[in-house]
Amino acid sequence: MLLLTRRALVLILLTALLLALGALEPLFVYVALAYLGLIGVMLLADRALTPQPNHFHITRANDARLSLGANNRVAIQIENRGARAVRAIARDEPPPEFRVDRVILNAPTPDPQSKRFTLAPRAPVTLVYHARPPRRGDYAFGDTNLRWTGVLGLIRRQARFATRAPVKVYPNLLDIRKYELQARKGQLQEIGLRQTRVLGSGTEFERLREYQLDDEFRKIDWKATARRAKPVTREFETEKSQTIMALLDTGRLMRPPVADPDNPSGQGLSKLDYAVNAVLMLSYVAALRGDRVGMLTFADEVKQYVAPRAGRGQFYRLLATLYAVDTEPVESDYVRAFAYLGAKHKKRSLVVIFSDLATGSAADILVKQIAPLAPRHLALLVAIGDPTALQLAQHIPRDSVGVYERAVAEQLVDERALILEKLRQRGILTLDVPANKLTVAVVNKYLELKARGRI
Repeated sequence: MLLLTRRALVLILLTALLLALGALEPLFVYVALAYLGLIGVMLLADRALTPQPNHFHITRANDARLSLGANNRVAIQIENRGARAVRAIARDEPPPEFRVDRVILNAPTPDPQSKRFTLAPRAPVTLVYHARPPRRGDYAFGDTNLRWTGVLGLIRRQARFATRAPVKVYPNLLDIRKYELQARKGQLQEIGLRQTRVLGSGTEFERLREYQLDDEFRKIDWKATARRAKPVTREFETEKSQTIMALLDTGRLMRPPVADPDNPSGQGLSKLDYAVNAVLMLSYVAALRGDRVGMLTFADEVKQYVAPRAGRGQFYRLLATLYAVDTEPVESDYVRAFAYLGAKHKKRSLVVIFSDLATGSAADILVKQIAPLAPRHLALLVAIGDPTALQLAQHIPRDSVGVYERAVAEQLVDERALILEKLRQRGILTLDVPANKLTVAVVNKYLELKARGRI
């Protein structure tokens, strides 16, 4: 596409002034025609000097697997293979469902308000924006559009470059990479994870050390005490190769979206999506610590079962399964899910149940259905809360509507607390946490239970 710039239009409009003067002096008519011819020559020269569309090479770089609910980096690299520099502006076509920080891209320039950038010959420019997918699944990026101004500033060209490519949105893999980076630096506390190695519990021998007043007598090593002529204690760490089973509820309670603190104006992820991200991180951390990890998804019936295994390969098996998990508008059948788990897996395990809490009679049924897990397994119910409800329960109302909203929110919070207390009385561990803090809270709870030798 070839367009005229404002400069060219102004120069052409000056021809009208010369023609108007031609009414007074016929000579100006010939001047106007010569001037118009000169402008035509300049336009042709600008078209010849300006790089053609085939002089540009554009590529898009992004992860093959984008992460759900995260800001994924997308980089557009543009190279001018022509002989002259031009000023340009670019526009990418991400999937329409994605939320992006900007679509019209700009390179770093002295003027941050300017969207235009310079494409010098053989000097690639990289433009970056971030895309936030709202759902898991298959999507496709469109083409990239580039518009550049002619060397003489008289014409503007526009072309579409074929960068169309499919992309898959998976559970949040960026958090996994962030965990790896912080673990290598020894800075896990910066992402909210506590120290994981707690000595003094478990059954695997770690080291000998001097006896302290609060040590148990049964842990004294009498042979080492005799050799050193002073009390010596055996210190232990938690054993490895334990089993973690994640039970993921995909029923109606996991269907509602939760407000996204990073994007208050947009629709947040569903509770299931937050749970999927937490299961993925839990499985990765547990696999790194030598534990076997398995998963069961269920609604009114069991949907998928992944037998517990150790190793990194299990993480990718769970990732492939979680990619296709979706909610269903039905009541979840815990009895059927637990019966299936009992038939498939009999070894004592940490069973982490990702669900939410119903109210009324449904809550009593939930308590009765989960309670039988306690004698055989260490059961942990993770109740996924809504940050908005917690904020409303603590909000100072300013009008009658605010008073009503706070009263309802307080009632919901109190009912949840009552249900969780009933579960704790029946030997079920509970974790009630807002959806936006779910992943860190679940991993910390797992590390705490493992360090204490509870699994």
